[in-house]
Amino acid sequence: MFPNSEEKPRPKLTAPKIPEGEKVDFDDIQKKRQNKDLIELQALIDNHFEGRKKEEEELLALKERIEKRRAERAEQQRIRAENEKERQVRLAEEKVRREEEDAKRRAEDDLKKKKALTSMGATYSSYLAKADQKRGKKQTAREMKKKILAERRKTLNIDHLNEDKLRDKAKELWDWLYQLETEKYEFAEKMKSQKYEITTLRNRIDQAQKHSKKAGAKGKVGGRWK
Repeated sequence: MFPNSEEKPRPKLTAPKIPEGEKVDFDDIQKKRQNKDLIELQALIDNHFEGRKKEEEELLALKERIEKRRAERAEQQRIRAENEKERQVRLAEEKVRREEEDAKRRAEDDLKKKKALTSMGATYSSYLAKADQKRGKKQTAREMKKKILAERRKTLNIDHLNEDKLRDKAKELWDWLYQLETEKYEFAEKMKSQKYEITTLRNRIDQAQKHSKKAGAKGKVGGRWK
């Protein structure tokens, strides 16, 4: 191609020499190579499936653990729900028991208060009756007094009252009774004072009359005054 360039010598290709002696069996070499490749491939396949089997076993074990944990959690939740249900039942029963006890106690308190108020009214009526008998007033005066007391005496209408109103009613009756007792005491003290004054005046009159009689006796001699 170039006029001045020198052509390089081309290499000579020669056929490979076959060693003399035994004859080379290419089929056997190819067969051995194939067998080796098959053995290596089978080993790879076995390793692959062994790895897959191990992974599947691990995955199955993981699923079993998950299921076991899920079952345990469900069992715990069931037990917790049952315990909570039992606790709610106990609380409801305790609430009902307390309400029944409170209702029973309130009923007993109301009954005691009613009995006390009734007894108080009966005692006061008996007291008034005895007071009337002791004073020995005339029938007309006694009837007038009973009429006045009947007007002043308040009727006990307590069947419809609750606990708080019963307390207020009892306090009202107690204040009223306390006022009556106070008036009674003041009246008795006034009677004592008036009785003392009357007794004192009578004593003075008696003394004055005695002195007057003695002075009159001394002033007369033989039926005449000195």
